[in-house]
Parts: sequence; structure tokens; C-alpha cells
Amino acid sequence: MSRLAALLLALCVWSFAARASAHSIDAATLTLTEVAEGKFAIDWQTTAKTLEGLREPAQFPKTCHRDGALLECGPLGLSGTIEFPWLEGGESRVTVLIDWLSGSRLLRIVNGRATSLTVYGIPASAGLRFLEPISVDYTRLGVEHILAGFDHLMFVLAVTILVRNRRALLLAITAFTLAHSLTLAATVLGWLNLPAAAVETTIALSIVLACVECLRPTDSLMHRKPWLVTFAFGLLHGMGFASALLETGLPERHVPWALLFFNVGVELGQLAAIAVFLALGWLFTRIERRPAWSTRAFVYAMGCTAAYWSLERAVAMFSA
Repeated sequence: MSRLAALLLALCVWSFAARASAHSIDAATLTLTEVAEGKFAIDWQTTAKTLEGLREPAQFPKTCHRDGALLECGPLGLSGTIEFPWLEGGESRVTVLIDWLSGSRLLRIVNGRATSLTVYGIPASAGLRFLEPISVDYTRLGVEHILAGFDHLMFVLAVTILVRNRRALLLAITAFTLAHSLTLAATVLGWLNLPAAAVETTIALSIVLACVECLRPTDSLMHRKPWLVTFAFGLLHGMGFASALLETGLPERHVPWALLFFNVGVELGQLAAIAVFLALGWLFTRIERRPAWSTRAFVYAMGCTAAYWSLERAVAMFSA
């Protein structure tokens, strides 16, 4: 148990050290407002001194050319890739806001990891060809979100540890997938709206509960019917996915397709994570002299982290 205490202490020290080392990130905003058909006013705003000297903040699609403070795109409109090559490898980020005369709006954030965005102004006459850029972009966004979303991955890992039967695990993960797909769609389409802070706090609490069930030897609902519990918590996790997707932005004329491919990306990332978890678990069982308490210590570490997230998010929620 002394080793377990040392592990938990190291985890807590690491959490606070990571927060203490955080620093501000240079940020800027590029606003493109359509003032006439195919013609956009350019507004570049930044408070970072390192970005003030940029003469060309972005590389616009080849069909467009800049004329002073205006971007001329012709009859095809603003369609194609807007690139920010100077962001590559840095910590700066740019918020891109595009407003069309029709009232449509696109809001996206680009940074050193994703230095470009695609504007989907493809006409209906293009047929299904418009699916290619949307499918690639939003599938990638879905994969990136699930792999970078440590709280979602931690919940899936706890379920993988808890449910030893492979058939029961498949059913539990399927229920989780179905549930978060429902609330992801409902939230993005505006049918469901709950405070993001409350959702994030409850997601952290779901990890704590899953970790407690991993350590509980007695029978419980999560042991008997894990699919029912994962479905219930999947509804919450879906709203968390939706918050990230809405912050990233959606092509307003192609929302259903963007939503579909984002969800596909989430599922691909989730399946890849589960495969890695199972492979590592199988390798771990082959270690002859592994400590008997190692799995419990790992679950305690996850539960401690999730409990810290719960308190942190709850304080932020009530102080807002």
C-alpha cells in the first residue's frame, strides 16, 4: 500500500505541476464578411505582438485573389482551403469567422497541429463529390477528439477493465456508442441543450463511478448489466463530443454529413483505443512477476484523477 500511496502522490504532484506550467497562447481572429456576391471584406485582429507584423495572415483558395482589404472570389464564391503555414509547429492559434450574405456562418479554430481549414462552398451540381473533403476533414476531427479526450478514453478503459467477458464488453461498448451518437446529433442539431460545465462535471463523475465498480467485489447493476450503465453515461459523453464539435464549427449547408463523419471518426478512434487496451492487457498478463496490486493501483490512479477533475469542474461551474 505504501507503493500505491507513492503512486497517487506522484499523480497529484504531476497534475498541479502541469497546471502551474501553463502559459498564455498567442491568438488572433480572421473575419471574412461577404459584402457582395463572391466578395469578402477581410478583418485581421490580434493582441499578440508576435503576430502584428504579418502582411499575409492566410493563403486563400486559388480561385480567390486579394484586392487590398477585399477578397475577390468570383461567381464560385469562397470555396477551397485556407492555409496558415506560419502556424506550423508553434503554439499560436487563429479563430476564423466567415459570414455569408445568406446568413450562414462558419467558425473554426486553427493551430500548430491543424494549420488549414476547408470551406465547403461546393454547389449542388457537384453531386456526391462534395463528400470527399467533408468526410476526410470531419473523420479526422472525430479521431483526434476521442484520442485527445482523456476523460472519454478513461471511461472506456475502466469499462474494459470491469467487463471481462468479451461478448458483454462488445454489448456495453455498442450501447455506449449508440447513446453518445444520439445525444451528439440532438445537441448539434439544437434539439437538446444542457450547460456544458454541468455535462463535463458529470462526465468526470462517471469515470469515478466506473473506477469504484472496478474495485467493488460485490454484485451491482454495473456488473450485472454493464450495457445499461454505459448507455446512460454515453448520453452524457455524447453531449461532451457535441460541445467540441460546435466549438470547431460546422459547414451549415452540410451539417448532417459533417455530423455523420465526425461520429465515424469518434468510433474509429474509440475502437483503436480499445484494441490497444486489450493488447496491453494481454501482454500484462504474461508478466510472471507482476505485483498483485498493480491493476488496483492503476484503477485508483484513474479514480483519483477523475475525482480531481470532478472537483475542479464543479468549482468552475458554481463560480461562473
